Amino acid sequence: MAPKTPAQRTAPRGATAARTTFRQRFDSWREHHKEVALESLRRLLATPLPTAMTILVIAIALSLPAGLYVMLKNAESISEDWDGSAQISLFLNFNTQEQQGRKLAAELARRDDVKRTEYISREQALAEFEAQSGFGDLLEELGENPLPAVVVVYPAVTDLTAAESLRTDLDQLGEVDLAQLDAQWVQRLYAILDLGRRLVVALSMGLALAVLLVIINTIRLAIESRRDEIVIVKLVGGTDAFVRRPFMYTGLWFGLGGCLVALLLIQTVLWWLDEPVQTLSALYRSQFELSGLGLRVSFLMLLGSVVIGLVGARLAVSQHIRAIEPG
Repeated sequence: MAPKTPAQRTAPRGATAARTTFRQRFDSWREHHKEVALESLRRLLATPLPTAMTILVIAIALSLPAGLYVMLKNAESISEDWDGSAQISLFLNFNTQEQQGRKLAAELARRDDVKRTEYISREQALAEFEAQSGFGDLLEELGENPLPAVVVVYPAVTDLTAAESLRTDLDQLGEVDLAQLDAQWVQRLYAILDLGRRLVVALSMGLALAVLLVIINTIRLAIESRRDEIVIVKLVGGTDAFVRRPFMYTGLWFGLGGCLVALLLIQTVLWWLDEPVQTLSALYRSQFELSGLGLRVSFLMLLGSVVIGLVGARLAVSQHIRAIEPG
């Protein structure tokens, strides 16, 4: 075989494939996502009225369970100021002197399972009964006070079973004629709060499904309006993932925008109610103040809305993009 000449050794061997690094591919992927996200946002802003209507529907659907949660949260805050545990009323024997009753109340207040105590003398009990019942004239005809002194015990425990155990223990005291656990109102309050929590969960799930359906329908209409564009992209080799991307960002913007408007609506309502609530609180000599969702719940609500938007967009795209193929 004859050796190669210098001209043959320097002749080009043909095209070579350029090799890209991972960093270059990542930068290209990031730039494309950035462009698609901004382009999908510009498309939404180009049609302000339909976009605003869709976002407002989503915001109202999100604000209803969130507003109910805020009401429940404030109700629980009020209940904490009402001594969330049950009260135990110790009706003392008639032969128990006032000094003995006050001493008993002070001793019970030092127990670890007791938050505080309150002594109500026979005269105080009679005065309160006359003021609340209106039977003052009838009681005067009896000639003597028929009401015993009472020691009201506020347990440090919030569990009704533990409170009942404490009542049984206090009922054994010699000065006590009857120990009564006033737990009915506590049970009703806890039942109402539990019902409210379940209602918040049920309403959240139902309205989250409604938001999902709204986003699916909106994305479906957007796909139909861009059918020709999708066909052209597929003709030049665009994959389903490439075609899907702008609609995914559209769902994200709808979820994000709807949640932000919902948070704004809730905060506006709280601001509107703040003054009358403060006035009512002052009449009851209370330090109660309305509280909002809080940063943690707001963040979770924002994250959930974005997820719903992405899921809705993915479902709509998966269903309709595959059906659009070049003829």
